[in-house]
Amino acid sequence: MTSRGRDRVADVRSVVVAHMPGCRIESVALLGEGLDNLVYEVNGELIVRFGKDPDLARRATLVDHEARVLAAVSDISPLPVPQPAFTVAEQGCLAYRKLFGTPLLDMPPHQRSAHGTSIAATLGELLTALHAVPVDRLTDLVDEDHRPMAECRHEATENYVRVAGRVPTAHRPSVEAFLAAAPPPDGYTPAFSHNDLGIEHVLVDPVSWTVTGIIDWSDAAVVDPADDLAALSERAVFHGRCSVFEDLAFGMETEQRTYVDKSLAAMEWLFPP
Repeated sequence: MTSRGRDRVADVRSVVVAHMPGCRIESVALLGEGLDNLVYEVNGELIVRFGKDPDLARRATLVDHEARVLAAVSDISPLPVPQPAFTVAEQGCLAYRKLFGTPLLDMPPHQRSAHGTSIAATLGELLTALHAVPVDRLTDLVDEDHRPMAECRHEATENYVRVAGRVPTAHRPSVEAFLAAAPPPDGYTPAFSHNDLGIEHVLVDPVSWTVTGIIDWSDAAVVDPADDLAALSERAVFHGRCSVFEDLAFGMETEQRTYVDKSLAAMEWLFPP
């Protein structure tokens, strides 16, 4: 373990001891790293997450914001969501009891495909509940994040340039035709949503394949409701096609094979040869 890694483990131990007196720490393991957070698991039952934003004030604001969002979502979501055990704003730290289940990202791809229809139906029920919430109830809680379609495509083009060498040759004509075409129209009614409902944030029971929880609500916002819908509308496909390059770039740059693999697998239906 590097000195930086040891420092991080020490930080985890320190915040848990300070905020959960009497907790005996037997193990601390790095669980994963995303675009915004480092995630640790303590004693196999407590998740301790640290924000990566370099602006300390913004990091504190973000963790306070997510704790309030989770409190609100727990009253809305038909699926379990994390319940904060404590926060440490100045460290961008959020801790919560681990939800049961395995991230869908970590399950074998062929099994994900076999259970895709039932999982999609459950996620559809979740999104129906979220999208039904009047947005004026959330004005003081979440931001609006519905960008013009042309802006989304421009960002996708920039990300594609970063990862083009890793995109299989068979998919490139379809990708490049998509990036050259006009985006869908911008007209839609914004709705509250998770805003990052990738398979890394969906937990499932590895035996029954039922969805057991949804994690990482840090990006929750009032958005285009198609953002979190997979292949259900022209705009949903557009958003899926735009975001796959960001995930692929992240996987390549952080050497996280699971992100690379899921992105390349998604291209089979997002950009069929």
